[in-house]
Amino acid sequence: MVIDRKINTASSSMKSLHELDVALELLHFGFRGLTVEADRYLATLGLSRVHHRVLYVIARAEKITVGELAATLGISKQALHRPLTLLASRGHVLHTRDPERHRYKCLSLTRSGAEIEQQATAHEHTAIGTALEKVSGEGKEAWYEVMRSLAERLN
Repeated sequence: MVIDRKINTASSSMKSLHELDVALELLHFGFRGLTVEADRYLATLGLSRVHHRVLYVIARAEKITVGELAATLGISKQALHRPLTLLASRGHVLHTRDPERHRYKCLSLTRSGAEIEQQATAHEHTAIGTALEKVSGEGKEAWYEVMRSLAERLN
C-alpha cells in the first residue's frame, strides 16, 4: 500500500509485502516531505542534503573535528571529504588548528555557511512544526518515543 496513492513514487504498482510496510513508507515519504523545501533551497545554491547535514552538525557542535563530524554523521572521513571540501572552497566552512591538539582541525561555519544552514533548517522547522500542530500531545509524545527508539539502535 502506497499511502493513499497521493505520493508520487517511482513505481505506482507498489504492494505491501509485510504488515509494517506502511510504517516504513510513512517514515520514508515523511522524511522526504520534511526535507523537500530545504532540498529545493539547497539546490538553488548547488548544494544537497549531505551539505545541509554537515552544516547542521557544525552549527551545533563546538570545536568539532573532521573525525568527530564523520562519526556524528555515521560516515567515513573519505565520504565526508568531498562535501566538506566543497563547503570550504565556497567559503561556508573554516578549518582551524585546535590550539590544544595541534594535529586536529576544528570546523566552524562562516557567516554564509551559518545563513545557509539557518535557512535550510528553517524550512524543516516549518514542515515539522506544521505536522506536529495537527497531532495531539499524546500523539507527539508517541512520535518522539518511536523516533528515540529508532535512534537508540545507533548506539
